[in-house]
Amino acid sequence: MAAGLIEATATATPLASRTRRRLGLLAAVGVLVVVVALSLTLGTRATSIDTVFAALFDPVAGNTDHSVVRDLRVPRTVIGLVVGSALAVAGTIMQGITRNPLADPGLLGVNAGASLFVVVAITFFGVTSPAGYVWFAFAGAAVAAAIVYLVGSLARGGSTPVTLALAGTAMTAGITSIITLLLITDIDTLSNYRFWSVGSLVNRDLDAAVSLLPFLLAGGVLAATIGSTLNVLSLGDDLAKGLGQGVGVSRAIAAAAIVLLCGTATALAGPIVFVGLVIPHLVRPFTGPDYRWILVYSAVLGPVLVLAADTLGRLLAYPGEIEAGLLVALLGAPVLIVIVRRSRMAGL
Repeated sequence: MAAGLIEATATATPLASRTRRRLGLLAAVGVLVVVVALSLTLGTRATSIDTVFAALFDPVAGNTDHSVVRDLRVPRTVIGLVVGSALAVAGTIMQGITRNPLADPGLLGVNAGASLFVVVAITFFGVTSPAGYVWFAFAGAAVAAAIVYLVGSLARGGSTPVTLALAGTAMTAGITSIITLLLITDIDTLSNYRFWSVGSLVNRDLDAAVSLLPFLLAGGVLAATIGSTLNVLSLGDDLAKGLGQGVGVSRAIAAAAIVLLCGTATALAGPIVFVGLVIPHLVRPFTGPDYRWILVYSAVLGPVLVLAADTLGRLLAYPGEIEAGLLVALLGAPVLIVIVRRSRMAGL
């Protein structure tokens, strides 16, 4: 019944609106292609697009430009695509199930859980490389989000947007205290952790991304199936139940998608903030309130933000570079202020 209502609403959508959405999506894909090309060509050693194609399809052994493209820029571009898409889609789902316009991957304790497990890996297991952090970060994100969902479900009335947000906030606060305690007692841990915690695409292993690909695909499949569900949940729990929607099951599926997507992204690049918060708000003027379209647009434009920040960071601090996570935060903070003012939620 709920799905039927959504389909009826979609059918009633004016043709001009649907055409605008499709054209907007094509434009978004075009922007993504341009940003990918810039990511592969720009940096401390600029290369032409012809050199990039040669490096990809007809590499010459010993050619420095080809090595730069294949060994450095391709891995960070691929990881930027994965991370940006995963964070933006996860942020969209979070805002849908919590009905909170300020929800992002930190809301359910995902970033905090990943960070804690990375600190534990460094402190107690001697892990020092980003490739070694991956599985610890993924496990931490999954465990934290599972605990938050369980705690939220135990509250009277079950897992409501308020209980999930409160449980996530409490989890993040507690974990942050533990992380701080571990860091201030071990300088070596602090030194290694700080490079991961700023969020970066540098020195990330493409093999690690491949190993986590099944989790990313599983999260993507779940996300693709819950667009209509998010539309129903956005109407409120009572109305959703009245339409026959299993609210608890729907939130569990959404939470699983969030864990898989955020866990993968955070494990690969560190806790990059604001992508999951900003992108859904930027696409809504083009998509309207339909979460099926918001999810698709977010999957395309999330990588645009991450890769643009990463590429810009290489140019601003030449011959060094600024980490992508820092630039995303710098760009996202003003957007957050605008969102708060527009939503009249400054008192939250």
